[in-house]
This record gives sequence, structure tokens and C-alpha cells, in this order.
Amino acid sequence: MSGHNESILREPLITGDNITYAKITDDILGPVENKPNKAWWIGFTFASLGALLWVCAVSYTFWTGIGAWGLNKTVGWAWDITGFVWWVGIGHAGTLISAVLLLFRQNWRNSINRSAEAMTIFAVICAATYVVSHMGRPWLAYWVLPLPNQFGSLWVNFNSPLVWDMFAISTYFSVSLLFWYTGLLPDIATIRDRATGMRKKIYTIFSFGWTGSVKTWQRFEAVSLILAGIATPLVLSVHTIVSMDFATSVIPGWHTTIFPPYFVAGAIFSGFAMVQTLLLVARKVLGLENYITMFHIESMNKIILLTGSIVGVAYLTEFFIAWYSGSEYEQYTFLNRFIGPYWWAGCMMYGCNVLMTQLMWFKKIRTNIRLSWCLSIVVNIGMWFERFVIIVLSLHRDYLPSSWAMFYPTWVDVSVFVGSIGLFFTLFLLFLRVLPSIAIAEVKLLLKTSSEQAKMQQIKSGHENKEYVAEYIESLEKFDSVKQEDYAKL
Repeated sequence: MSGHNESILREPLITGDNITYAKITDDILGPVENKPNKAWWIGFTFASLGALLWVCAVSYTFWTGIGAWGLNKTVGWAWDITGFVWWVGIGHAGTLISAVLLLFRQNWRNSINRSAEAMTIFAVICAATYVVSHMGRPWLAYWVLPLPNQFGSLWVNFNSPLVWDMFAISTYFSVSLLFWYTGLLPDIATIRDRATGMRKKIYTIFSFGWTGSVKTWQRFEAVSLILAGIATPLVLSVHTIVSMDFATSVIPGWHTTIFPPYFVAGAIFSGFAMVQTLLLVARKVLGLENYITMFHIESMNKIILLTGSIVGVAYLTEFFIAWYSGSEYEQYTFLNRFIGPYWWAGCMMYGCNVLMTQLMWFKKIRTNIRLSWCLSIVVNIGMWFERFVIIVLSLHRDYLPSSWAMFYPTWVDVSVFVGSIGLFFTLFLLFLRVLPSIAIAEVKLLLKTSSEQAKMQQIKSGHENKEYVAEYIESLEKFDSVKQEDYAKL
């Protein structure tokens, strides 16, 4: 085993004593095989009420038309497109963690990729509901497809970014769903082998005859790499195309070439924040502290800090270009974010996304679970306000002052948005009940090399540099699942 040991200076990706392959399986499948605890039921009750609110609000919208929303002749896009872009952005972290980090052989992804991939699927579903709701006639949703005129509809306008959206997001959803389900196959087979009765029959169907043979694993790894290679460009392309909904227009505040990279960075920013929001609670409620460690939390916080800083630079670039362009319309649009009637939304956008994020430069904050969870929520609030500011503030005051108007959301706007959050959490909580939230097979790969247990054996062997050992032990002080008494005995 000595030939496969990691450097002692690397923080462990699995913590705890007496961790075996069987214990990893039991710990991760515990929430699936056992009855749900009280915390799960409380969360599911509130999430279900939110989903019910979403059903009522969307049904009311279908029945009465989108006039039930607060839209007017000036502000034709508002909470609907804000929610759509927000949800699509949240779905970016799953594919980035799964595909990009897999190609770069980053083993710390192994404990968080499964939940992040599920989050991607559910977020894209929530985004799609906004698109269908905003159509006004959702029963004609198939008109976005390139169908021949004989079918009864006109060919779509391939010059429109809205059509590109349909292709990009449907491709993104399909690849993400395939990637997620492919990774689930060995774990579904594990549940199948441990289940009895009807549960065994159901999981047998969904395991697709997985046998666990060497040839099966070879094909599994080959398919995973192929899908990762396909999915990686989608991380960049999807939100780039979403940004072109705005960038190809001539409206001040939208007509800018910085939108594609700016939107992609913002999507990864909000996506990782949502992963933190979900997993920091799930690891505690489900008892998975040994597998989702402080190293995972700090690594995600570093990515949030990086992408948040990129978003901050994009904000500064927008203001510089507005000044440098000499266009009075462009300059007023950005000035309106501070002195206009929606100044509070602009302050929320810049405060949450730039100022609050910079706190993560401090290691004590990056490694504080409560503060990390609060900051993740602050980031997602700020990213929602960013989309609101870009969309509504650019529309409500255009070239003609006589057509200026204010947007005021109705109870239907609020209910659809709050309900979509309830729908998202309902789907995620159901996922935690029927499927493992951590990839069992991938975590087991780390046991002999990257676990605290393996590093303890290295220390006990006496061959490690004492300074390195002392530095390693000191780095573990922030881990909430590490017992320092075990090292005191050494």
C-alpha cells in the first residue's frame, strides 16, 4: 500500500476511524434504507407546501393568462425571465463538478458530485416551468421545435437566441440526466442486492442488469469520460447562449459583449453557492460528516470566491465601458441602478455578490460551517437580484421617457417563484430518500489513499517527516469530524 500513499500534507477526503468498505456502504445507504428522520419530514412538509403553492399559481396563470403577472407594455420581462436565468445558473455547478473536475482528476469531487448532478436536473426542470408558463399558450409549446409547415406550425426563426436557448438547454438537460443516471448504476445495483420484496424488483429494473464485472467497470469508466468530454463545453455554451437573449438586442444595459463570460462566471458562482446551501445541511442531517469534509467545504468556498471576484470585475468593466462608450443612454442605465427607483435592488446585487463574497479571503470564515451556509444563501439572493437588475432596470426606462413605467410583482409572480423553490426542494428531498446522495463506488476509491485512516497508518509507520506530520495534524484542527485525542495518543 505504501506505493499508493498520498503526501501526508494533503488533507484527507474521508475522516473518521475504522472506516471500511462495508461501513461506507452502510453510512451512505442509511438514509435510503431506513425510515426518514424528523428533520427530513419537517423539510419535506414545508417543501411540499411550497410545491403546492407553485401548482396553484401556475394553474391560475394558465387559466387567466400572463396578465395575472405584473408585466406591462414597457416591462415585458420581469420575474419570469429572472427566475428562468436564476435556475439555469444554479444548474451549472453540477455539470462543472461532475465533468470538468473529473477530466482534471480532482478526487474531492467524489463526495459531492452526485448531489450536485441531482441539483442540476431539478434546477433545469424549475427553469423550464418558467418558459412554459410565459408562453401564454403552453399547449402549443411544441412550436419551439423546427417542425415543417404541414404539421400546422411555422418553422422557427433560427436567427433568434430564444430558439438557441431551447436547443442548448434541452441538450444540457439530456446530457446531464444521462451523466447522472450512468453514475448511479453501480449504486442502484448495490441497493438492489441489499433490498427485498418490491423494492428489490424496482431497483432491479433501474439497475439495467449491472453485474459489476471487470468489463462492465471498463465500459462504465469509458462512458463516464466520454460524457464528461461532451458535457464540459456545455458548461460554457448554455449560459453563453442564455446571455445572448439580451446581448443581441439594442437595449442599453443589455447590448454588451461581456455578457457571455460574465453570465458563465455568475452561473458557476450561484451554482456552487446552492451546492453549499444543500450539502451543509444534508451532511449534518444524514450523518455524512466523514465523507463531506471541511476540505470539500473550503474548496467550494474558494471557487465561490474566485467566480465572485470575476463577477465583480465584470461589474466594474460594465461601468467602464458605459463611460468609455460616450453613450448617454448607456451611462444613464448604469447610473439608474444607484439613483433610480430600484436603487435598493442595485445595492443588494453589488453588496451580496461582491462585498460579502470577499469575506471568504479569510480562512476562518471559509472553514466556518455556519458562516459558509449563511454566505451561500446571501450569494443566491444577490444573484437573483443581479438578474432582476439586468432585466427590469434595463427595460423600465428606455429611450422614450413618456413610456417609462414601474414593475410591481403581483401575488402570482411571488407565488410562482416561491413555489418553484418549494418544487426544487421537494424533488431534492425525494432524491435523498430513494437514491444515495454520495457516489459509493467513487468514495471507496479514496479509502486506501486519501482517508484520514490511511494517513494515520502512515504516521504510525514512523517514516514520515515530523515537521510534515505536525503540519498535517495542525491543519485538521478545523475539521468538525476529526478527534484530536486520537493524535494526542501518537
